[in-house]
Amino acid sequence: MPRRFIKKYMPDHKKIRDHKYLRLFGNLLHDPGLWHLNRHSVAGAFFVGLIAAYVPIPFQMVLAAGMAIMLHVNLPISVALVWVTNPLTMPPMFYFAYKVGAWVLAVPEQEFAFELSLRWFTEGMAVVWQPFLLGCLILGLACGLLGYVGIALSWRGYVLWKRKHKLYLQNRKNC
Repeated sequence: MPRRFIKKYMPDHKKIRDHKYLRLFGNLLHDPGLWHLNRHSVAGAFFVGLIAAYVPIPFQMVLAAGMAIMLHVNLPISVALVWVTNPLTMPPMFYFAYKVGAWVLAVPEQEFAFELSLRWFTEGMAVVWQPFLLGCLILGLACGLLGYVGIALSWRGYVLWKRKHKLYLQNRKNC
């Protein structure tokens, strides 16, 4: 993957270190491994970010940051990938997670109507929480693994293509 392209869209280190929710990590944010752009770091960031995106809690960015720090992968990419789940994508993603969990547990799908209220979360979620959380776990791990493998293979393929292209240009120049 081209580092220049990724670096163009990366936020400043200081801006991330001073973020009000990420300040709780303190000096851990000074680890240079969190800012590297190499195949391992970026692929690992996709793994972390996509898993955290499927965790149905508020402040998924803090979870992704903590996981990135523990695994020494690229922090900004991990945190940014959490926004795969946003107010537009969250309902279909989480509904699909519920359907996957219900299928794996072999339980019939329950009819429910979501409403944004504390009452629904205490009563409505009591009916669907097991298949929902299992589906989130399965899809989070699957997407994380697919993201990791996809980025690692793409990065490796790009490096090999670049190397072949460079050799081709050198051979052409020598002719």
